[in-house]
Amino acid sequence: MSSYQEIVEREQKYLLNTYARYPVAIARGKGVHVWDVEGRRYLDLLSGLGVNALGHAHPRIVKVIRDQAAKAIHVSNLYYNEYQGLLAEKLCARSGLDRAFFANSGTEAIEGALKLVRAAGHATGGPEKSIVVALDNSFHGRTMGALALTGQPKYRKDFDPMLEGVRFVPRNDIAALQAAMADQVCGIVLEPIQGEGGIQEVAPEFLRACRDTADHHRAALIFDEIQCGMGRTGQLFAFQHFGVTPDVVCIAKPMAAGLPMGAFLAKEEFARHISPGKHGTTFGGGPLACRVALEYLAILEEENLLERVRRVGSYFSQKLRELVEKFDIAVEARGLGAIQALELNVPGKPVLDGAHANGLLFNVTQDTVLRFLPPFLLEEKHVDSGVRILRRQLAALQKEQKKVRRAVEPAAV
Repeated sequence: MSSYQEIVEREQKYLLNTYARYPVAIARGKGVHVWDVEGRRYLDLLSGLGVNALGHAHPRIVKVIRDQAAKAIHVSNLYYNEYQGLLAEKLCARSGLDRAFFANSGTEAIEGALKLVRAAGHATGGPEKSIVVALDNSFHGRTMGALALTGQPKYRKDFDPMLEGVRFVPRNDIAALQAAMADQVCGIVLEPIQGEGGIQEVAPEFLRACRDTADHHRAALIFDEIQCGMGRTGQLFAFQHFGVTPDVVCIAKPMAAGLPMGAFLAKEEFARHISPGKHGTTFGGGPLACRVALEYLAILEEENLLERVRRVGSYFSQKLRELVEKFDIAVEARGLGAIQALELNVPGKPVLDGAHANGLLFNVTQDTVLRFLPPFLLEEKHVDSGVRILRRQLAALQKEQKKVRRAVEPAAV
């Protein structure tokens, strides 16, 4: 096995410089823990950015991958395979939507959904019915269409011109939403819980306004549940938690238990406007990924994991709120289920670095938000273990901040 230093040097020499990686090289995992190449163990509260919802090396997933890999990994969409239709049927039944398209990532799901609603818009309102309304502070992916919908200029910087016809409105601002709408709008796209934006929930009344406004203008309501869906809120789909059903929902991350897979599900009213030749994929919907996704759904049900997500998520929320009460630098705990955040009023990197050094993995988004996307196997004892580490790091950072303020205040006087 290569050493940590060898891994780092090789990547720095040959890979495109796109990731500011944390100084950890992971070698293997089991359940809610991972081990680095030097044998150190970590409690994983990030689960591959929300992908490893079943933890690591789940025995049923390992068994299915081995079995299917020995039969057929890929056949292309020129042919039928046994599992693609079964998975589509299962997802449509659980969502109440009518048709599925399988891709390889969340970004691809967003791109496909965007094509779908523009095709539907053109069919019902002519070429000018092509405007999409999106939210400030959103994140939908890094390809050009998904990037055009992303309401954070820092991600779009250096890649202009973007896809035309996108209007941004503030989250939860119903008046701004209504002002942006017109008969030329073909879709509204949003994350029910903004992930990269700092685990920010969209208010149910705003979601209902989006539903009503989309219906009035014959536009599609698209939910991006790539990070918050597939069980992470304690419901299979986040929209089931909020009580507003979209016309299209985009999903990805955990749905194939670590294999690259994304999808969008759509109502027939919109899906019928995509016919053979208008969209496609080489790898999407292959027998290996689809069979693993079916096993993922079966495990959620048979091991009653969504109930665990709700129970342990509530406990995690309580423990994060206690940190807010204890530390001046912690200003808000938010989220639900297995998508949680602790916002600080100072940069979170020192807490992150200290946690890594003490065997705890999570990440920081928006500079000050500690983000947690734990596996659904998490138990209360794991929460306690992680929070103990967090408490020590917050105490150390708060002490350091007070020391800095004391040093600055006399000088200011």
